[in-house]
Amino acid sequence: MSSKKPKEKVTTEEVGFTSFLDNELRPSSWQDYIGQKAIKDNLKILIQAATERGTSPEHVLFYGPPGLGKTTLAHLVAKETGRAIKITSGPAIERVGDLASILTNLSAGDILFIDEIHRLNKTIEEVLYPAMESGVLDIIIGKGPSARTIQLELPAFTLLAATTRVAMISSPLRSRFSGGVFRLEFYNEEEIAEILRRSAKIIGVKMEGNAEKEIAKRSRFTPRTANYFLKRARDFAQVEGKPLNKETVELALKLLGIDEKGLSPSDRRLLEIMSDKFGGGPVGLSTLAAALSEEEATIEEFNEPYLLQLGLIERTTRGRALTSHAYKHLGKTPPANLQKKLL
Repeated sequence: MSSKKPKEKVTTEEVGFTSFLDNELRPSSWQDYIGQKAIKDNLKILIQAATERGTSPEHVLFYGPPGLGKTTLAHLVAKETGRAIKITSGPAIERVGDLASILTNLSAGDILFIDEIHRLNKTIEEVLYPAMESGVLDIIIGKGPSARTIQLELPAFTLLAATTRVAMISSPLRSRFSGGVFRLEFYNEEEIAEILRRSAKIIGVKMEGNAEKEIAKRSRFTPRTANYFLKRARDFAQVEGKPLNKETVELALKLLGIDEKGLSPSDRRLLEIMSDKFGGGPVGLSTLAAALSEEEATIEEFNEPYLLQLGLIERTTRGRALTSHAYKHLGKTPPANLQKKLL
């Protein structure tokens, strides 16, 4: 006869799985939303003016690198106006019928948030224009000589959109965001540290010895990355039985391959290949992508923005080139003709 006791069933409440952590970390008020002051001030005026007139706020487009808070701003606008928000994305709207279904199911005053709007196809864009501008939906039924157009009246709604590639949005679509087109800027280290202190309270961890500052300086100036590092440092401290201090953060991020400047292994590999294989550059993007076995878009959208911000690489007329700061970070001596390479 077995003496083993049957395992007790563990509920989600017991282990704290009652909600998604990332959603818990999302700011729920303007006061909690740190940074992007100019955008917040503009949105507050837009919302207050529309509320006083008894109308819906005008359409707004947010753009900038991922992780800076575009989706959070959309949720805050919905909360401040007291309206329901419907969320979708450019790739999810594959046919005109998909867009028609979304728009006709909106109630008066609702907010529609389309993420990655630059990935809408042109046919769907054409249907969206009159919906944004005149509140009507033009649908073509049938084909050829027997085709006819029906026009559906839509309730007043606000379109909030976000994109990481604003250049890919056509001019006619951009011009219809009459509420404003706002670029989200990278955060500074003090703003990131403040975000981390708030996040630490929410997830119930105590940071000691400037732990938040150590995470902030490696966070690529991005709140999403900072919160990711905080959660991994928390996990490391928990498993190792250590306090969450500066030394623990350093050990946790070293395990992730993140160096003191916040460079990832792929960032450092890019710098090393440029230095060792191409003499520091200039080297073309396609050649660099082939040498790294990476997609060109990955280098352009993930690696380059941060490396350019840190001044580790420069874009020249002949391609990408390393700067003296990059050689110093790699512990190498820059070539004598470095200045010519950067021209």
